[in-house]
Amino acid sequence: MSSSTIFSWVLRILIAIIFLQTLYFKFTGHPDAVHIFSELGVEPYGRIGLGVVELITSILILLPRTKIYGILISFGIILGAIGSHFMVIGTEVKGDGGVLFILALVVFFASLIPMFMYKIELTDTLKKLRFN
Repeated sequence: MSSSTIFSWVLRILIAIIFLQTLYFKFTGHPDAVHIFSELGVEPYGRIGLGVVELITSILILLPRTKIYGILISFGIILGAIGSHFMVIGTEVKGDGGVLFILALVVFFASLIPMFMYKIELTDTLKKLRFN
């Protein structure tokens, strides 16, 4: 296994771990998750819906045949999260010291880097989806 393959796996596993770890808070209605999605005006459907999408994305990103779809979806999710931090909820949420925002930045870069690593596969996938 090449070093770039190992690096890709590390990034994809990191994204999946972060997404899967947050599912507990989304699916149990943790007060912090309810606060965030209430601030965004999409509680409870946005919280539950995003949790389902993050669960599916975590699976897609770990399967070699669907990793590109997982990477694209995770990048889209995290762009929305970072935008929400900047425009609505702030970079510090309920005194967390910016931890959620930092995790969003980690997922952002962990999603962005594989897009460059799999540029040809990404381009082919986008052509199949007719987004070129």
